Amino acid sequence: MLTRALRCGFLLICLLVPASSRAAEDADLTAQVEAALRKACGFFRDQVSCEGGYLWRYSADLGKREGEGRADATTVWVQPPGTPAVGLAFLDVHQRTGDEYYLKLARDAGGCLVAGQLRSGGWDYRIDFDPARRARNAYRVAPERADQRNTTTLDDNNTQSALRLLMRLDQRLEFKDAEIHEAARYGLAALLKAQYPNGAWPQRFSSPPDPEKFPVLQASYPEDWSREFPSVSYADYYTLNDNTLSDVIDTMLLAEQIYGDAAYRAAALRAGEFLLLAQMPDPQPGWAQQYDRDMHPAWARKFEPPALTGSESAGVVRILFRFYQETGQRKYLDAAKRGLDYYHQSRLPDGGLARFYELRTNRPLYFTRQYELTYDDSDVPTHYSFKSGDWTTSLLRQYEALAGAATVAPRASTAYRPPAIVNSLAARTRDLVRSLDERGAWVEAGRLKYHGDQDDTREVIDCQTFAKNIRQLAEYLAATDPSRVVPERN
Repeated sequence: MLTRALRCGFLLICLLVPASSRAAEDADLTAQVEAALRKACGFFRDQVSCEGGYLWRYSADLGKREGEGRADATTVWVQPPGTPAVGLAFLDVHQRTGDEYYLKLARDAGGCLVAGQLRSGGWDYRIDFDPARRARNAYRVAPERADQRNTTTLDDNNTQSALRLLMRLDQRLEFKDAEIHEAARYGLAALLKAQYPNGAWPQRFSSPPDPEKFPVLQASYPEDWSREFPSVSYADYYTLNDNTLSDVIDTMLLAEQIYGDAAYRAAALRAGEFLLLAQMPDPQPGWAQQYDRDMHPAWARKFEPPALTGSESAGVVRILFRFYQETGQRKYLDAAKRGLDYYHQSRLPDGGLARFYELRTNRPLYFTRQYELTYDDSDVPTHYSFKSGDWTTSLLRQYEALAGAATVAPRASTAYRPPAIVNSLAARTRDLVRSLDERGAWVEAGRLKYHGDQDDTREVIDCQTFAKNIRQLAEYLAATDPSRVVPERN
């Protein structure tokens, strides 16, 4: 009996000691993560930011800076992964940790956006704080002068991302911060006014459109189109390019969710109706990057011809799926299926899709490095994607699931849920903590894109990396203690 008791005791000790050791290791890692997260965010706010805002990329010593172009220490970028993207990361960290410090950093980013909001309601790509350059922009908080730049841009998720940060901040601050609240609602009101009668939005605007100049028409093929770039302004075209419309729709639906204002949902649904109008007739029932007032596919930049697009149309199909789930109306699902079948049949021999398909003939279109239109893909410029992978197969599976369901399933909740603690999460988290330098920076190998080929920068600090890493650290903290997570506020 004694031998059996001793054996059981030994086994119990073997079980208890590793568990105790793991608990100590977990507690130690949690403390390290809390310290690393505070250090990294403090470094970014105190040494990297300008007035609470951010660019895209910095040399490791912070001596050189850039967004989509060179910048100095008095300039920030709006276009992701700039100020709104970093601010949203801070807000996510606050939600996952409950620490008010990160809410303050997000509020600082929001305040920077308030300082850069234009009188037209949205934002340019950048915000200037240098007094001389600042005076050239029609910032709402600055004195009004003649000939100021007042062009809101929706290109590249610019104004949309700024509004999403302000709206989420407004909600988190319980709508009590008057500056944030007013800026968000002002920007949303401007977007409502800028919507065309057919439900589309332009790429850029400085004032609301004249409805008489923009009749509601179904998309159609032009009788002819120039094979040479006509150097026209495309700012007021009905724009799908770079998922512009998708980003506005997401913004409007979020606005309706946060503020409970039916006008925002109605605007989003009008945009859904535009997507039905914008679907080209047979034999190419897809979508173009942009349309002119006659609803013909049109030129934009010198490498973006009138054509069916095999890239942005993936986003269109996803939006149509979403509208079907939002409304239960079969017309969205049917339009998506027609488009999917067309693009699936238009795949290239390697299985991917061309960015552009010629009107009527459906031949893939490319450009040479001298920007001459061609059917040959052997000499294309490298700054732009003229091909994409096959997105049709996975979306056709999604279509089958939606179409075959007995009832329309609501969209899954986007509320944050902490993950379970697993070895891979802990390992990735340890790696992030170890890779932080003594300042609190994650330095990585890289170049500065806009400083010329002769630039000797080989190590950079990247805003996209920073945002991803701080979310990862905060996710680990939420996993170790889910009670930290701040509940969603309605």
